[in-house]
Amino acid sequence: MDSKDIRILEMLEKDARISRTKIAEALGITETAVRKRIKKLEESGVILGYYTLINYKKIGMVLSYTGIDVEPEKLLEIIRRLKKIKQIVSLFITSGDHDIIAEIVCKDITEIEEIHRKISSMEGVKRICPAIVTEAVKLVAFTHR
Repeated sequence: MDSKDIRILEMLEKDARISRTKIAEALGITETAVRKRIKKLEESGVILGYYTLINYKKIGMVLSYTGIDVEPEKLLEIIRRLKKIKQIVSLFITSGDHDIIAEIVCKDITEIEEIHRKISSMEGVKRICPAIVTEAVKLVAFTHR
């Protein structure tokens, strides 16, 4: 990966809908070269997809970042089960205060409480620590800078 690839990633992070022509103009390379570079970034797993950032509160949904503490020998089994819950939109194994962090999006507080109960009742889950998002004060795509 070189500086042109990094610049392509920065431009796509800022606007995933940007045209390949605009990227090519900004980098001083051909549109074909941009397409090849993007395809290589996708095939190598650097670009995982293209997403729309949504402020869930604005559409009446509830967002929770939930820390999950588990028995170490049950970690992979719990991850496997959590991945099947459609309301869990992101799942991270961490080295911080919790073994797992789950980003959960639900239609209302009742549904999110049901999901939290479901997680708590899984064999091997020691504790959950939910944090309901009350307001999104900064909402941007991840940037490596």
